[in-house]
Amino acid sequence: MTFSRFIFFPFCIFAFHTGIAQAGSTVKASIDKNRILIGEPLQLTIIANLSPGTAISFVQVDSIKHFELLDKPSVDTINADGSITIKGIYRITSFDSGHWVIPSFILSPKLKTDTLPVDVVFSEFDPQQPYHDIKDILEVEPAKKKQWWWYIAGGVLLLGVLLVILLRKKKPVAVVKPVTAIDPFEEAMKQLSQLQKEKTDPKNYYSKLTDIFRLYVFRKKGILSLQKTTGDLVIRLRDLGLDKEQFNKLSQSLQLSDFVKFAKYIPSPEDDKQAFENIGRSIEAIEQKKDAV
Repeated sequence: MTFSRFIFFPFCIFAFHTGIAQAGSTVKASIDKNRILIGEPLQLTIIANLSPGTAISFVQVDSIKHFELLDKPSVDTINADGSITIKGIYRITSFDSGHWVIPSFILSPKLKTDTLPVDVVFSEFDPQQPYHDIKDILEVEPAKKKQWWWYIAGGVLLLGVLLVILLRKKKPVAVVKPVTAIDPFEEAMKQLSQLQKEKTDPKNYYSKLTDIFRLYVFRKKGILSLQKTTGDLVIRLRDLGLDKEQFNKLSQSLQLSDFVKFAKYIPSPEDDKQAFENIGRSIEAIEQKKDAV
């Protein structure tokens, strides 16, 4: 549901007819915070104080990009001595990171609200702090009654196997052909090229992207990246000697992958392209660091 579907006030925003007195009329818009995390609720309040004798007609306000409605709006109207006060409260949020501006709501050429700046950001990420992935719930199987005869049967079977091995004639050892080692860098580049051609959903795309990077770091640098959380892995990557800008871009791409995999964020095509380039360039930079851990 976009913001344009609810910002059309049920009491609506009011336009004043030309020639009608507007002295004493005011309108004000405010928000309870100017900085939110992606998906965090934000309260928008619009209050219109209309002087007696003001003519009112309904008008639709332009839509506001980057914002969505969370609940039905709450609207109150108070009529005191001919003056009308209308207060609308809207709970909104945004899933687009960046600096956005809620524009003015115009009732008449001389009666409008101020613009409202809002910063939508990711949660702050400190690579020095421990980070824990979200884990699935594990079901515990009920305890089974002990069956002693299974142990006896297992012992007899093991004894029989040992006797067969001891009595059997030795067979010639099969010659195992040496397996050609695959270069970690070439394999990572090949997998990235293949991933770029695939058409897959965002969750699978970011999962494969981070797996390619983790496998490369494990094979090239011996870091146990496959078992580590993203936070622990970022700490180990500091030892690889990447420059600060490249390291920060790599950390942001790995964290973004976690947000997508756990359905906390829906990436844009630009996010996909940026994450792919950051991972690829990081692998190339690590490959050039011959003396790194």
